[in-house]
Amino acid sequence: MLEERGIPTVVIFIQAWKHRAEELKVPRTLVTQHPMGRTVGGPFDVERQSAVVRAALELLESASGNGALEVFPEPYRIPTSRATGAVK
Repeated sequence: MLEERGIPTVVIFIQAWKHRAEELKVPRTLVTQHPMGRTVGGPFDVERQSAVVRAALELLESASGNGALEVFPEPYRIPTSRATGAVK
């Protein structure tokens, strides 16, 4: 509905659900290599979360729709500190 009204959309899926994005024919999809429940990154990993959101917004700007699908190139990283968001 949004796309039909001229409002472009992008969704973020994890790798395990990539096939669903393809089946649903989502206009623009960013796929991350993260576990379920951590689609944009781990808790307190603001750097990674921001990078994933930036990648999704870039896809929104660059792709015309029609099932565009990109894979976020970085693997999931495990946060080591809640206080600082430091990662391994």
